[in-house]
Amino acid sequence: MRKTIFLLLLVFTTAISRAQELKATITISASQVGNSVNPSVFRTLQTALNNFVNNRKWTTDNFLPNEKIVCSFFLNLEATSETNVYNATITVQAGRPIYNSSYLSPIINYRDESVSFKYVEFQQLDFNENRVSGTDPQASNLTAAIAYYAYMILGFDYDSFSLHGGDLYFQKAQNIVNNAPDGRGISGWKAFDGNRNRYWLVENMLNSRYNIMHDVYYNYYRLGMDKIYEDENTARAEVMNVLNLLNNFNNDNPNKMINQFFFQGKSAELISLFSKAPQQDKQKASELLQRMDVTNANKYKDGLK
Repeated sequence: MRKTIFLLLLVFTTAISRAQELKATITISASQVGNSVNPSVFRTLQTALNNFVNNRKWTTDNFLPNEKIVCSFFLNLEATSETNVYNATITVQAGRPIYNSSYLSPIINYRDESVSFKYVEFQQLDFNENRVSGTDPQASNLTAAIAYYAYMILGFDYDSFSLHGGDLYFQKAQNIVNNAPDGRGISGWKAFDGNRNRYWLVENMLNSRYNIMHDVYYNYYRLGMDKIYEDENTARAEVMNVLNLLNNFNNDNPNKMINQFFFQGKSAELISLFSKAPQQDKQKASELLQRMDVTNANKYKDGLK
């Protein structure tokens, strides 16, 4: 009996120690590819990508099943003139649980529009941090992009629980950028590919000039949102402090990717939080949010009257 109990404990402990960090759902839409490719190719790829993300250990930490980071990747594919080569937009979303609630706050909601890759059905999806580009850059570009966002998700999540807690994972993402696949049709990894891409996102989080962004994520979540069910007024005041920090950051560093990135997916959350504030605070929040999150300016104007 004691031997049986020991074996059960060993199995349980082993399962916990191997528990992966991400609870990801990866969905592929290939409606724009046309009928030239068998749909089974994309079903196979979707399964392979889900296994790639969910079965891989991305950190050395142990996560309980209920601690896994809920995230999703939506890939919308288009055909190219090359056989087995596709262009994709990838929408990456991740939620961060708010203390003492079942609510998930959107910590990432971003659309990457420049991922080109090669895929032949049943090919193995490999990723090696020490050899990111692999032997075929086009074939490895997709796993490089997915791995990059996996580390960015971890980086932002860890940053939200401890100050600079995500640095290791931002550095891993930067390593992918520095060693990314390079070739025809591949973009998004270089500074000159544009001012809103994978290069700039991680650069902004590791640039010492923008260290305040680590305070922003920690203060917003750990000191602000996590306090809502304990003391909503205190939580709201801390989030207002974060908006002031972001406003100062934006004034000193206009048009930086990370400032706009922070707000993506948060408009409903911020409107809900400040709609219950005293009129003076509500008006102040509305003014700051309309200035910094221009895309959703009308939502703030209407929702925080």
